Amino acid sequence: MKLYRYIYLAIAIIFLASCQSPEIPPKSQPDAIPATPSQKIVTLDKNFKIASGQTVYVPVYSHIYHHNRQEIFELAVTLSIRNTDLTNPIVITSVRYHNSEGKLVKEYLERPIELDALASTDFFINRNDTTGGLGANFIVEWVAQTEISEPIVEAVMIGTDFQQGISFISPGRVIKNQNNDKRSPS
Repeated sequence: MKLYRYIYLAIAIIFLASCQSPEIPPKSQPDAIPATPSQKIVTLDKNFKIASGQTVYVPVYSHIYHHNRQEIFELAVTLSIRNTDLTNPIVITSVRYHNSEGKLVKEYLERPIELDALASTDFFINRNDTTGGLGANFIVEWVAQTEISEPIVEAVMIGTDFQQGISFISPGRVIKNQNNDKRSPS
């Protein structure tokens, strides 16, 4: 009978030794931008002629209300910028995140980046980052040296709790067009 106790004890020790405590990943920054192959840093000099460009407003939501506005459902946000042109690149000159009061929360680009034809890039806001508030928005500015098909700029919001989940998109809206071969600002 004692032999069985030792066998059970050995099995329990092996089982417990094989268990690992879950690693808690380091808290990532709400504005961390992972480098992607499609992001090429470029310099716009006085020779860069702008044939087309836009400023795009994208509404985003860090949370929504539920249960008669008594509870908040926090959401993660992914801003997606997709170059839809089949042959020409675009240059994203600015990606700015503003809060509900219109104040700048974060400037995502230090320098312009180029997106090749049909390439895309994204910017992420963690679910627990509520600095933007319910009325947050992105302002995205892009330019191109030739007439191109307009990029798609939209945000995807998603949140899950227990067995409840919600996701939706928010398309960008052009608020300013730029064209006629204007030189880029230095």
